[in-house]
Parts: sequence; structure tokens; C-alpha cells
Amino acid sequence: MGLSLGMVGVAQLVERWLVEPDVAGSSPVVHPNLNSRVGEVWVVESMASTASTAHPDVDRRERLVADVPWVTIVWNDPVNLQSYVAYVFRTYFGFSHPEAERLMLLVHNEGKAVVASGAREQMERHVEAMHDFGLWATLTRSDS
Repeated sequence: MGLSLGMVGVAQLVERWLVEPDVAGSSPVVHPNLNSRVGEVWVVESMASTASTAHPDVDRRERLVADVPWVTIVWNDPVNLQSYVAYVFRTYFGFSHPEAERLMLLVHNEGKAVVASGAREQMERHVEAMHDFGLWATLTRSDS
């Protein structure tokens, strides 16, 4: 019996293959037949498997890891002016003037500030944008 899937169905099946790498630059795609543990995520056996009945903890663990937010951190540097850092926060992130100033002062006084949190891909885009503005930025998993 053939399986007929639309694009959404295919995307849902393929997404089960994706695993967030623990090391930046490592490949997030894992072969679906490995049935092994990578980082904090279990990789399912096949696209059409009934992972929830064969391995009830698999879906729960995938959801738990996916729910952990990532954060974008902007670091203090000796190059950029405080006014420029606040300007970037206002224009790129859309922060109000007082919020941009508060975050800029955190960067200046504490050495860093968390400026955004969310999905890893979104935080990667923010980090790249901060680099394009000439700011030092990284991403990491949120502590909470």
C-alpha cells in the first residue's frame, strides 16, 4: 500500500530526522535508521515508524528539548560606542529608547546582555545580524 503525502506531511516526517547539534558547526541532520542517541534527542528509526508506541519517551524527549529556548547574547567590546549599540538595539530589535539604553548599559557594565530568546534558528539569525552590525554576539541555550 503506497503512502500518499502532501508537502506538509513530508515536512513533518523529515523534521523527525532533525537533531540539534551540541557543537556549533556540526551537522544537525542524522540518518533516520540509526536509532541512536545524539546529544539530548533520540533519533527515531524511520519516517513512517510508530515511534510513540514503540518508544513512548521519544516524542516526549523531543518536545522537551525543542521547548528549551535559546538566547542571543551581545558582549561588550572596546570598539563600538554605547550610542551605536543602543541604536542597533532600537533599529534591529525594535526596542524602545529606554529599553535599548538599559540593555546597552548591561552590556557595558556587566560585559554582556541577553537581547532575545526563542528558537535556535531565529537566534542564529540575530547573532549573524549583530555580527553584520559589528557587534560581538553569541547564542546559547537558556538556563531556564
